[in-house]
Amino acid sequence: MTRSCLAVVVLLAGVSAVPLAQRDWNAPFPAHHVIDNVYFVGTRQLGSFLVTTPEGHILINSDFESTVPSIRSSVEALGFELGDIAVVLGSHAHGDHMEANALVKELTGAEIVVMREDVSRLRGMRPGGREQPIDRIVDDGDEVTLGGETLVAHRTAGHTEGCTSWALEVEERGRTYLALIVCSFGVNPGYVLVDNPDYPGIADDYRATFAKARSLPVDVFLGAHGFWYDMERKLERAMSRGQDDPNPFVDPDGYRAHIDLQEGRFLEMLREQQGAAGR
Repeated sequence: MTRSCLAVVVLLAGVSAVPLAQRDWNAPFPAHHVIDNVYFVGTRQLGSFLVTTPEGHILINSDFESTVPSIRSSVEALGFELGDIAVVLGSHAHGDHMEANALVKELTGAEIVVMREDVSRLRGMRPGGREQPIDRIVDDGDEVTLGGETLVAHRTAGHTEGCTSWALEVEERGRTYLALIVCSFGVNPGYVLVDNPDYPGIADDYRATFAKARSLPVDVFLGAHGFWYDMERKLERAMSRGQDDPNPFVDPDGYRAHIDLQEGRFLEMLREQQGAAGR
């Protein structure tokens, strides 16, 4: 058994079926291989991913500053080093996904990449009073390349103005798949979808995001929260996977079902708010 597989087995033994509302943001979850050079290094609640290359690694989602020790432990359990992270990407400028950008940059010297529409929101996030570093600003469709790997920034706005889903091609058993690390297609409780003075185009952005999401030929569905893509069950299946069994993380049907679920919730909330506004 490899070092990384052993780490998964040991950590998985401690996973329990705790109701979502009672879960700790930083509750540990097994670091694990997903597909090709993509690894999960987050927590039970927070989806962080490591894309490895010969010229350094790419971290998607630094999460809370309090999450960084867990991310470091996960990276090391897989046989890699936190200091080899060369680029940090984020899904969206909420604290549970990008608060620790400054800390990770201090620890690694990595380049911090941010979608243009989330720059102001990120700059307003000052953990410990520290300014958030931004080394590169990207727009929808821009590419981030390192060590022969290319990730494409898809602006899937609504959850935040600069909500970014990151796509990359991965290979397994001679086949090429499209992996997408979904930012968020969801509406949070309290979101204002009608006459929002701070985000007037929020409803239109959500509509555009659902249309765009459906247009992407996604095979490997990942996301900023693991429960979106049924991470726990898929890892259990991956651990018992036979030589000829398919990779459980290849799940285009699950991706489309997630879009349907989140669009339904959006439309319901929009109807309620339109009704309350007399429209």
